[in-house]
Amino acid sequence: MKKIAFLIALITVVSCKKEVPVDYAIVSGKITNKTGDNLTVTSKDRSFKQVINVNKDGTFKDTLRVEPNVYILSQGRNGLELFIENKNNIEVSFDVKNMDSTLVVSGVGSETSNYLLAKNKKIKELVGKGTEIYTKDENAYKATRLEIKNSVESVLNKATGISEAFKAKELNSINYDYISKLNIYERYHEHYAKKKGFKVSKDFLADVEQVTDFNNEEDFKFSQSYKDIVNRHYRIESEKLVKDDLGEDLAFLKAVSKATNPVIKNQLLFDDAKYGITYTENLEDYYKFFMDNSSNKKQKEEITKSYNKLKTVAKGQPSPNFVGYENYNGGTSSLEDFKGKYVYVDVWATWCGPCKREIPALKELEKKYHGKNIEFVSISVDKAKDHDVWKKMIKEKEMKGVQLFADKDWSSEFVKGYLIKGIPRFILIDTEGNIINANAKRPSDPKLVDDINSLNI
Repeated sequence: MKKIAFLIALITVVSCKKEVPVDYAIVSGKITNKTGDNLTVTSKDRSFKQVINVNKDGTFKDTLRVEPNVYILSQGRNGLELFIENKNNIEVSFDVKNMDSTLVVSGVGSETSNYLLAKNKKIKELVGKGTEIYTKDENAYKATRLEIKNSVESVLNKATGISEAFKAKELNSINYDYISKLNIYERYHEHYAKKKGFKVSKDFLADVEQVTDFNNEEDFKFSQSYKDIVNRHYRIESEKLVKDDLGEDLAFLKAVSKATNPVIKNQLLFDDAKYGITYTENLEDYYKFFMDNSSNKKQKEEITKSYNKLKTVAKGQPSPNFVGYENYNGGTSSLEDFKGKYVYVDVWATWCGPCKREIPALKELEKKYHGKNIEFVSISVDKAKDHDVWKKMIKEKEMKGVQLFADKDWSSEFVKGYLIKGIPRFILIDTEGNIINANAKRPSDPKLVDDINSLNI
């Protein structure tokens, strides 16, 4: 009897013991023909990133502590969307050489991820190849976007095992995506249809005006398309604020400062400042306005680090150096080699569209000042694997000036020294190797000629 009583008491204690909640998700699987030893899991806004080790046999497994949302699992150029939340145990397998036909996602909580795969497959099918969709006229484009919206909603409604909470947010996001794609049509059609100055008709954006709430925190966190719509709203508002004494960069921060939701306001300020502070011509004003209007301590600390770094490349400061960069014409070149001459530096890459669009203007500039006391130095930040692509493009486009290949692409000390986060980037350096302008004007900007002429070269 005593034994039975003891067992009953033990069972009672065990059953009454508080269950520890699972505060993590597990992601595991196997990659065939892997291209690296790591996978990365990143959130769409890049605020979260975790590296997962891939074993020699292609297997991987790791735990993640995340907010419920859509994340990108990627290796090299291969990537897929996964919906991950704590308690999930998701398994992923695919062959790198043929990911589309070999991809399998299974396990606890995989239903939502499989919906995302079906959704993206349907969108890819309806959008068609390349950028052809943007060459369509207004009616055809809108009809295609409506078809995509309706088809994706149908895929969602047929999906099983998905929470009602996710479905509700996803339905909103599908509509936001439709509206966001209407927003970009004018600019994209002008470019891809080669119709300079193209403007959409008066009623084309009627559906866009349905969105009047730009402070929905839940949608902002869940839907990139809603985030894009909100961003565009404040871009339009900022255009009304631009004045001679208030440039576009500060005008945008001022417009965003009027957002009533602190999470949205902080994120828009931070998203702009991460890159904007490296381009602004009003560093002190830009930094002060950001600091006065953001209430996110972590984000303010990050922008402060950038600010302190950028102060070291202010006008009159010694330029960060580069040494022994490969010269297209043979041998190597260092910044020191150009001492005694003014130097206009173009940081670019073969894959960068805006960079390539500046090439004709840069060639004209080099021709205009050929023989003068100024060197035009183009530094490629292409990866080593694209070295031959770099050489081929220089030859095909008959690029002039001094053509150099950076030693460690984006990790080169020269690039990091200037805190370069986007290209093209142009820098003007004086005859002593000191900075005249760490954000010089582009070759296509007529004002650059005035700046160079003022040097009396």
